[in-house]
Amino acid sequence: MTDLEIGRNLTEITTGLDALERASSAGRGALDSEGLVPIFMGRDLVEPRRFGDYAAVHAALDELEGGVAALPPGPRTTFVRAMLRSLRAATRLFSGERLDFATKLTELVGVPAEPVPEATIAAIHERLDSLLAARGFNSGTLGDRVRAWERERVLAADDLPKVFAELMAVAKRRTDEAIFDTGDYTMALNPLRGVPYTARCAFDDGNMDINLDVAFTRSALKHLVCHEVFPGHSTQLLYTRAVAESGRSPLDVLLCTTNAVTGCVQEGIGDQGIELIDWIEDEDDAAHIELRRLQTAGGTNAAWYLMTGAWTRERAERYLRETAFAQDAWIQGRLAMAQHPFRGAFVASYWFGTEAVRTVRERTPPAERRAFVENLYERLHSPESLLMAAA
Repeated sequence: MTDLEIGRNLTEITTGLDALERASSAGRGALDSEGLVPIFMGRDLVEPRRFGDYAAVHAALDELEGGVAALPPGPRTTFVRAMLRSLRAATRLFSGERLDFATKLTELVGVPAEPVPEATIAAIHERLDSLLAARGFNSGTLGDRVRAWERERVLAADDLPKVFAELMAVAKRRTDEAIFDTGDYTMALNPLRGVPYTARCAFDDGNMDINLDVAFTRSALKHLVCHEVFPGHSTQLLYTRAVAESGRSPLDVLLCTTNAVTGCVQEGIGDQGIELIDWIEDEDDAAHIELRRLQTAGGTNAAWYLMTGAWTRERAERYLRETAFAQDAWIQGRLAMAQHPFRGAFVASYWFGTEAVRTVRERTPPAERRAFVENLYERLHSPESLLMAAA
């Protein structure tokens, strides 16, 4: 079986499993309305495999795994094997089997079943402390200073559309130059309240949904533009469609939004978006990057301790408030996600994904930047396969 054949089979099986989950009463509620593949750009390129039950999905995965055995060792084989493990875990969950949180992390998400070390948290605290001091915030605890900095920089809700439009224009220009020509694509800002997420790429609707229960600084809104649109999720969708349609990449590149092992690098691209287009303007941007890293690490830890039974929800809330300096609406949304029977383990994808992309980005010399971007966007990866490819 060739790599292109493996890519087509993997895409047919994944989209077929998505269709079965959406239609199956056993799977209903596992992903709510999102599906296994929330956004798929290849409906005219790939026909989903038809499955009558979950046993048929396991059989198809067994057959494909046999074909993968002929592939040589390397990043591609590492990714495909991780994706097959992830799809098996998803199939088991959709069919009603219960998996413990550690198994969901290692098999479904493809990350270590462990918290972020406290030494890492402390190092982020130290960098954040230094950046806030450079901006003149020196009074009180670090949490006090983070909150004072955010209060001073917060954007009024009425100003969000104007600032969003300004940031989108710059992000698009820089993305078109550094990553991929996005043509005439753009997104509108769609303000919401009472939703469990901070922001969302509603690609099919042409919207970046944003939760007004969270307060945003300019740097925070810039991060969301880069994460959800340019050069993040929307750009990745446009890019992968172009390379799949041209035959430059195997068709499984169209599975970039799948709630599987692919989610880590997808979120890593989004969280590294500002750095990928070299758009850190000042200490405010740098401080927000450290605050975001702190909160993704904190969210990973809170989910781990909550879902393995070590912490109560109240303790997890306190940790995110006092150690990660997170806003209440963000805390409630992140813990609700952690407790979701399918999506909960994906809380960890933000930390492990962004660290994988960051590590490779920082190791890449300027002369190899184009090759790095092509590998990042034109191939699907797990964190492990991305690091292998870079090595």
